[in-house]
Amino acid sequence: MISKYTYKGLTWVDLESPTEEELVHVMEEFSIPVLVGEEMHTRSFQSKIDLYPTFIYLILHFPQMSHKDGKGTEQEIDFIVGNKFIITTHYEFIDSLHEVSKTFEVDAILEKRMDIDHAGFLFFHLIKTLYVHSRYQLNDVNLLLRDIEKKIFEGTESTMVATISNINRTLLDFRQALRFHKEVLSSFEMAAKQFFGEKFGYYLSAIISEYNKTQAILDSHKEILDDLRDTNDSLLASKTSETMKVLTIITFITMPIMVISSVFMMNTDFTLTIPEFYIVLACMIAASLLTFIYFKFKKWL
Repeated sequence: MISKYTYKGLTWVDLESPTEEELVHVMEEFSIPVLVGEEMHTRSFQSKIDLYPTFIYLILHFPQMSHKDGKGTEQEIDFIVGNKFIITTHYEFIDSLHEVSKTFEVDAILEKRMDIDHAGFLFFHLIKTLYVHSRYQLNDVNLLLRDIEKKIFEGTESTMVATISNINRTLLDFRQALRFHKEVLSSFEMAAKQFFGEKFGYYLSAIISEYNKTQAILDSHKEILDDLRDTNDSLLASKTSETMKVLTIITFITMPIMVISSVFMMNTDFTLTIPEFYIVLACMIAASLLTFIYFKFKKWL
């Protein structure tokens, strides 16, 4: 599907799951080489950047967290940034791009940039929106981390093991999606200064700053999650240790009773009268009581 937007001489062409015919049409209109068209038609496994005489070609992957199961996925976006045009290609619906497209022709978005004279400024707005959307998703993760912290100290450590693992998987998916952004954006900064001029340098620094803020929040969440996991594991280990301690104490306290009762259960002609039975029972109780007192004296209880 092709969506086309124009503003003050700038053109944005957004391709969602494009067909071969749609790609050929766009390639002919904007003089895109066949090699680039082939890359736009298929998914790429990693981010990259190439500089051409009339445009800069970038491939970036952005994280997307599912609201149904919390699993993270990667959404690939191909950018072709020319002087007066920008082409974006993706293979699924992307909320961030849809939000920008709805307001692209509203003056309030771009009117603040009085010096807009090339598509680099539009790329800046698109990439900033994508990083802001990623931070919104990380904010949802932050709420989950707060909930985990609360439940850990409410005595539900065992139920938090699976929850912590799921969030850790989500953060790993985020890190996997953003793993090449730093290198690609650094290369883009050098290429864009040549392509758009030094005047665009401020916006290039702002793009890298948006990435750094997103990466910093991601790293912070990962550190907090690791601390919560360590705390949860310590509480679980302590609870398990207490349980084993109680079971061991019960075993030692009941051991004298079992030994004495086993002696009198042997197959012999010896029989007990009622008074003798109570004496033996008293001995069992006394033995268990002495064991308990000894444990208390040793401060094992």
